[in-house]
Amino acid sequence: MQKPRVKLPEQAKVGEVIEIKTLISHVMETGQRKDQDGKLVPRMIINSFTVTFAGKQVFSAELQPGISANPYIAFHLRVPGPGDFEFTWVDDSGDRSVERLKLNVVA
Repeated sequence: MQKPRVKLPEQAKVGEVIEIKTLISHVMETGQRKDQDGKLVPRMIINSFTVTFAGKQVFSAELQPGISANPYIAFHLRVPGPGDFEFTWVDDSGDRSVERLKLNVVA
């Protein structure tokens, strides 16, 4: 998997609701297409996406073959306080892509 892109606000206040946007490049092969020889192309999708903040899980998604290539995922979060995010994508082969970012929390 290629390096994911994650967009956080430049800063946030405790209790503020922020939007977090993610994008990762991945073919997301459904396993239902056939190649030139008529054989099924094996399924290879990102099947799991999880986000932790300050060590606690704050978001998770189980992805299915209907998700498009290069999945874009956005969600909202009420900022509980200062901390670091860890975003993890896992595909069918077990490959993981992890991105860690610090949220700039202001008073």
